[in-house]
Amino acid sequence: MFQKVHRYLTLLCTGITAAIMIIMSLCYLYVSEQAIYRNHFSSFLNDMDTMIASLEQQPVISIEWLSQMEAQGSYLFFVLDNGIPFLYNRLNDSDTDTSRDSLLSEILDVYQKDFSASDSITRRSSSGYRYHYAAFSFTSSLTSGNYYVGVIERQRDLSVLQIIILSPLTGLEQQIMRQRLHFFLIDITAVLLLGIFSFFFTGKLLKPIRENQQKQAQFVASASHELRTPLAVILSCAECCKDAPREKQEGFLHTIRQEGMRMSALIEEMLTLSQSDSRFFSVNKTPVELDTLLMNAYEAFEPLAREKNILLSVRLPEESLPPCGADEGRIYQVVSILLHNALSYTEENGSISLSLSLKKDRFCICVEDTGIGIPDEDKRKIFDCFYRAEKARSAKGHFGLGLSIAYEIVKLHHGSITVQDNPAGGSRFVVMLPG
Repeated sequence: MFQKVHRYLTLLCTGITAAIMIIMSLCYLYVSEQAIYRNHFSSFLNDMDTMIASLEQQPVISIEWLSQMEAQGSYLFFVLDNGIPFLYNRLNDSDTDTSRDSLLSEILDVYQKDFSASDSITRRSSSGYRYHYAAFSFTSSLTSGNYYVGVIERQRDLSVLQIIILSPLTGLEQQIMRQRLHFFLIDITAVLLLGIFSFFFTGKLLKPIRENQQKQAQFVASASHELRTPLAVILSCAECCKDAPREKQEGFLHTIRQEGMRMSALIEEMLTLSQSDSRFFSVNKTPVELDTLLMNAYEAFEPLAREKNILLSVRLPEESLPPCGADEGRIYQVVSILLHNALSYTEENGSISLSLSLKKDRFCICVEDTGIGIPDEDKRKIFDCFYRAEKARSAKGHFGLGLSIAYEIVKLHHGSITVQDNPAGGSRFVVMLPG
């Protein structure tokens, strides 16, 4: 399931980002190409102004001048004197006479149809000539090429000289196509990089969800395993109780009662953890005297320690400590869990120490024992649900949930709980609570 979600999220992130990037690229290309066309047309108009200025200065148009102007701007020139092609046209039309004549006719048709002397710009020179000129874009139906066309008409009396300047846009269109190709390659590369990045990024996002699902599956499997054992004992005792004599039935009923209480305790702890996961696990903070709380815990567990021949001691600071803002019942539950674990895993003639101190505005509750200890590889997992170190697995009545509950309670108080090795042997659990 996660692989399918991973693929969908990768495609979604890549698709959305790529679509935005491509749209922005197309917008930029459109604006850029329009600017290129405008600049090229402006340059074409400037060249026309230069040609008109040259014509005003020299009354005679020479072949050398036409060749020079044509070479400077990569232009094609058509010169007509009263509608008759100039000699310059015939000199340049040796190979493509028909096509050039057809192109000229097509241009003149467009010019006469869409432009007139009144539509063009009129300019008078000091030599008595009157100039009309116009510029427009043109697409030939014969060559399928795009051009900028400039038409200059010089009139004097009944004489009309027409100069048609043709600027092919082939080079400009090739430049634009190269720019489009570059953007296409950049977009393709960016989409591939986005796909790779999205794959790893969505994988990072799904990792906590995948781990949480694995923990939930592990939680259910472990809970089922823990419940199966007492349930099997209860069913077995109930079956045996039917045919057993009265004196043996009492023993079976006692076992059923014990296993039922064990199941009840397990279910209670599971409900506590489920409340913490669903945010119904609330704390009611009030000013709490932690030294009094620890003394109460000591008095409650001292008889049990005495029965197991374990020395339980408590160390409290001599000076009075300020109250701690905490949920008294929950903190007492944490201390009870730590003391219960210490008593369960400390052998006879061992010792357990319960202490309280104030370090840099943080309260420190420490529970030390001389028990079997916790291996280093287990210290990181000891607060996980249903986790128990190998040496402790045989301890009946422990389901591996107590430390998980203690961890959740301390976390809700914005504190920390850690486990260390006791220099005297065993373990040391340290709970830090904000002041």
